Formats: sequence, structure tokens, C-alpha cells
Amino acid sequence: MGKLLGRAQYRDILLGVGLLWATLALVLWPEQAINAMRDGLKLCGNVILPSLFPFFVLSSLVVELGMSRYLGKLLEPVMAPLFRVNGNCAAALALGFVGGYPVGARTAIQIYENGQCSRTEAERMLAFCNNSGPAFILGVVGAGVFGSGGLGLLLCFTHLLASLCVGVLFRFYKPQERPQLRRARGPQFQAASFSTAFTGSVTGALQSTLNICAFILFFTVFLRILAYAGILETLGHLLSALLTPLGMDQTWAEQLLIGLVEVSSGVSSLTKGTLSGRLSMAAFMLGWAGVSVHCQVLAFLGDSGLSVRTYISGKLLHGGISAALTAMLFRLLPQSSPASVYLAEQTQAIAQLDFQKALSLSAVAAWSMWLVFLALTVCAVQKNSGKRRKRVV
Repeated sequence: MGKLLGRAQYRDILLGVGLLWATLALVLWPEQAINAMRDGLKLCGNVILPSLFPFFVLSSLVVELGMSRYLGKLLEPVMAPLFRVNGNCAAALALGFVGGYPVGARTAIQIYENGQCSRTEAERMLAFCNNSGPAFILGVVGAGVFGSGGLGLLLCFTHLLASLCVGVLFRFYKPQERPQLRRARGPQFQAASFSTAFTGSVTGALQSTLNICAFILFFTVFLRILAYAGILETLGHLLSALLTPLGMDQTWAEQLLIGLVEVSSGVSSLTKGTLSGRLSMAAFMLGWAGVSVHCQVLAFLGDSGLSVRTYISGKLLHGGISAALTAMLFRLLPQSSPASVYLAEQTQAIAQLDFQKALSLSAVAAWSMWLVFLALTVCAVQKNSGKRRKRVV
């Protein structure tokens, strides 16, 4: 007991020193903190709000209206053998690929909380369904950071392929528990009416988006203050000394530290070094997603009881596999084809969209996904009704 008390006291002392330092930093560098806050607000206004809000509404409607159950009956033959989860989880996988962080994780948590999958299945999904959106990789990273649509396409492909690899590996997580589609634990899920589901989805989506923006603003200011205080440079020295056998100098170490905390700031800092090294580092950052995204997922987890350790392990594995695949494919594939040049022009235009156009494109993409889900649901209903008629006959 005394050891635990001592550890708690040390923890409180460290937290107190950290809070005092943060207060002093805001007093010493108010202009830098304000500029960082403005940059964070621009990021939230031009990227986060228009890209995530429509997909949050869509994911909530898919779950609350019970459409994931119909999808589950169609996609069970694919989801169960590959990932050892029931078909209901396909909604989290699809939305995680298209919507970006943390749409897939939020959808998986909602599916679990509504009783449409087991705890083990939800933890397996959390390990690999929380992915970066294609628009961010192609527009911001590919065209904005590397100036190449072809490289953006390469990063997008390896990111998604690595995610699927993690999903296949995590099928061995608690292998004794198999997917259960029709034998749900506890009370059966009851779909809400459309009016209730729609109003709840819109208000919940706005709250979730604002929570994400809050974390982004905090970590944007946090990293800027660390840089001005010289702490980031000191940590870079220490990390480069530890990773010297891997050939990592201070510049790479500082870029890695930034990416470990916040993915968009990390990939934006990749301006020095060899192209292959920068691509591999960007792939790792996109797979890892950053502490900022992890805090967003933790806010959604709440008291659900799902394992945080499993989620973090999956993201580390995702980053490592994505970096290895990117390094390998970069050496094998040519990057100067006419298609890559054309794609670079298109994705550069996407990266420079204003709020109104970005929101319009995101809403169109979200509702297109909604139509796909609706069509699959209709097919499932017709298929089930056909089976019932045969049984009656």
C-alpha cells in the first residue's frame, strides 16, 4: 500500500510540475499559442468539420436504424472467415475506410453498445477499422506534402492494405471466441424510428465532431509550445541517441516525435530527408494515427469496457506494416507515369478546397455510401423474404 501511495504522490508531483510549466509557457509565449490556436481552428473549419460531420451522421443512422444487421446477413461469409467477426461489423470497416479517423472506431463502439456484436469482436474491429480517409491521404499528404498524386495513391493503397493485414492477424485474438450473429447476448437490439434516429444522429455527430476539434486544438498548441521552449529539440536529441543503430538522426527523431503526437503536424513536418525515408515515415504516422486521434477514440470508449491495449497494439502494428509495404512498393513501382501526373493535379485541387466545397463533397460521398447501404439492405430483405416464402410453400 505504501508503494502505491508513493507512486501516486510522485505522479501528482509530476502532474503539478507539468501544469505549472504549461501555465508559465502560455505567459512567456502568448503570441505563439494564439497563432497555434488559429492554425488549429483553420484545420478544424476547413478539414475536420466538413469531412467528419456527414460521416458521423451516416454511421449513427446505419447503426440506430438496424441496417448493419441486414448488411451482416449478406457479408457474414466475408467477415467471419477473414476477421472472425460477424457481418454487422462490416459497417465499421466500410465507414472506417471512407470516413477517416475516428469514424470506424466510433461505429464499432456503437455496434457493440447496441448489442450487435460481442466484446471480443468489437476489440478486434477497433484494432484495424480506425483508418485515415482517402481524401486526407491523397489531397493533404500526397499533393500537399509530397506534391505527387502517384505517391499519395501509393500511401493510400499501403494504408488500406496494412489495415486489412492487421485485421487478419487480429482474428487470432482470443481465438476461442467465434463470431455470433444470431445468438446475441443480452436483450435483442430494437431499431429506432427514423425521426428519433435522425435527430439523435445529427446532435450526436455535432458533439462528437466538436470533441475531436477540442483535442486537435489542444495538441496543436501543445506541440507549438514544446517547439518554442526547446523541449522538442531536447527530446529529439535523446531519441536520436537511442535510435542511432537504426540510422536516425535528430531531424528524423523530431519529425517522428511530432507524428507520434499529432498525425497532420507530423506529415507536414516531413520536408527533409530522402524521399523513400519520408514516405515510410509518413506511412507509419498515418497507420499509428497519433496520440490526438487515440484521445478521440478514448473519449468514445468511455465506460464501454473495451480494451485500450488491444486498440493501441493494432495501431502500432498498422504503422509498422504500412511503413514496410510503402518502402517495398516504392522501390518496385514507377512514379513518373502520366496517370500519376494527372492524379497529382486533381488531388492538388482537392487539397485547396474551401469549407463550402469540402463540405459538399464530403456530404455527397457520405450520402452515396448511405445509398449503397440502403441498396444492400433492400437486397438482404428481399433475400430473406424469398427464403420465408419457400419455407411456407
